[in-house]
Amino acid sequence: MKKFRRIAVLKGGWSPEREVSLNSGAACAKALRAAGYDVVEIDAKYEERRDLARRLKDVAPDAVFNALHGQWGEDGCVQGLLEVMGIPYTHSGVLASALAMDKQRTKFVLADAGVPSPEGRIVSRAEAAGGHVMAPPYVIKPNAQGSSVGVYIIRAGDNRPPTALASDEWSLGEDVLVEKFIPGRELTVAVMGDRALCVTEITTSLAFYDYEAKYVPGGSRHILPADLPPAVAERCLDLALKAHQALGCRGVSRSDFRYDETATGEQLYFLEINTQPGMTGTSLVPEQAAHCGISFEALCAWIIEDASVER
Repeated sequence: MKKFRRIAVLKGGWSPEREVSLNSGAACAKALRAAGYDVVEIDAKYEERRDLARRLKDVAPDAVFNALHGQWGEDGCVQGLLEVMGIPYTHSGVLASALAMDKQRTKFVLADAGVPSPEGRIVSRAEAAGGHVMAPPYVIKPNAQGSSVGVYIIRAGDNRPPTALASDEWSLGEDVLVEKFIPGRELTVAVMGDRALCVTEITTSLAFYDYEAKYVPGGSRHILPADLPPAVAERCLDLALKAHQALGCRGVSRSDFRYDETATGEQLYFLEINTQPGMTGTSLVPEQAAHCGISFEALCAWIIEDASVER
């Protein structure tokens, strides 16, 4: 039996991940209609951002499928609006969403939960652009963005960080996270409720697994399940579930890791968690779900039936 019938799918938004969100939202809306729901799609455009409450009131959904990515849609803001309106919504709540969007605060919380992450610190983009703030190799990333937008790898021998960090056109926040670069393999794990699905290894012919590699067909190759020693795979699954639970996430999340198989001691390092993972044709969560026998339609139906308000 369905708890909800009329569903509003929020998509678009105005973060740098707008196009991905439009694709995710369209795919989820199609799957929900196929599953028998009455679906209304809402493109949360920038120029109409203050009108979203009225639009939701007019649509009068039983629940909201939040397919927004990035700032405003994934950082607790829209979640707060939906809490005030009393409309059940998918994925994580206000606090978990806000925490997970802030990479440095996420690292602090997860350190207490025993989830290791690379050494790093927050600096201003001006400081990062002015010279090396740690010995290369290291990674510079916006502290509150997703989809690898604005990420740079500073390698040994590089004279200085990229000048883009000091550009007037930079719009990804004044604070950046500088982290020690962890060599090795890129791994990711989706968590669905209280279950870690499987481990995927991601390979790419590009410089690293950046925005283009994630969303352009052929930009990356996904190997699932990843060819790992059983103990490493189990630890990766365990760390992803710990991250999901420690941050208070609900619904579906996806955690990314680096695996340095040449290291002595710790080999797995948490990179970041995505509380509203992409649901496009090249996305990792639907792929892992399918590997576990869960169709895309069934996945979307599970996500919407898991919708709730926290207060």
